[in-house]
Amino acid sequence: MRVVICSELGPPEKLGFGERENPVPTGADVSIRVRACGVNFVDTLFIQGLYQIKPQPPFVPGGEVAGVVDAVGPEVTRFAVGDSVMAMPGLNGFAEQIVQSEKRVFPIPKGLDFARAAGFLQSYCTALFALENRGQLQSGETVLVLGAAGGVGSAAIDVTLALGGRVIAAASSREKLEACAARGAEGLIQYTEEDLKVRAKELSGGGVDLVYDPVGDPYAEPALRAIAPGGRYLIVGFAAGEIPRVPWNLILLKSCQVVGVDWGGWASRERDTNEKLLARLGEMLDSGAISPPEPQRYAFDDCSRALRDLMERRVIGKAVLEL
Repeated sequence: MRVVICSELGPPEKLGFGERENPVPTGADVSIRVRACGVNFVDTLFIQGLYQIKPQPPFVPGGEVAGVVDAVGPEVTRFAVGDSVMAMPGLNGFAEQIVQSEKRVFPIPKGLDFARAAGFLQSYCTALFALENRGQLQSGETVLVLGAAGGVGSAAIDVTLALGGRVIAAASSREKLEACAARGAEGLIQYTEEDLKVRAKELSGGGVDLVYDPVGDPYAEPALRAIAPGGRYLIVGFAAGEIPRVPWNLILLKSCQVVGVDWGGWASRERDTNEKLLARLGEMLDSGAISPPEPQRYAFDDCSRALRDLMERRVIGKAVLEL
């Protein structure tokens, strides 16, 4: 089978392709013929050696896939050959075939093709876990979504509206904000041109109830200053680069909560509860409450270009590789 190989840490252009033997499932493993791979910002960090987990080259990047079960181990009980599934291997996903523990494989919800399913798990599970479980979002509350045109941000808009919240979307260009407005965002902030704190307060009538932040760096402090007293700040990631340092007195003066969101770690510890979260997302899909947008599609051979476009903020929504 063909795989993408990171033989040397560095930019996407250093990636290459190679051949490996098809993996064989044993025990409770499931073999998946991959049809689409989600491309995420964390993949750009892995290949540069900038993530907190640092696999040593050579390794196969790629943490999110969708495809068809083509073989199962003797202890598998939930899946059969021919099932359409999605999975989050963490690494080894940019490949024609992967083997994954049955516990980390999930049926593709009705209404999703392989490309949209390959970008669904991380973004939408993170959004629902963050907003409902960690942020305790209430109907009518206002959420400021940073990086709102990205995959995680787009999902946050969708889930916020499904839960009855209002969205103020912050992004880096008018084109991206137009995409956010089409998704249902009421307020729009181009934070490369406008004062994030001032505009967020204006659009929310004094302060936002929640901040959903997968971006960090220079936008964290003005977003924190835009929170209403008693609000909640959800830390999802640091796509802008540096991990922010904010004045702790702001947290004290606003009596706000700063909440870490690590859906992946929680899902590994709370498998049964995560199954319920996935079932809830399936119900939201079936009812039309959420509707994952069409991803930006790339051929498998264009993996380096997809990662470069992601790094340079040219992707609106999710990026996927198709096989």
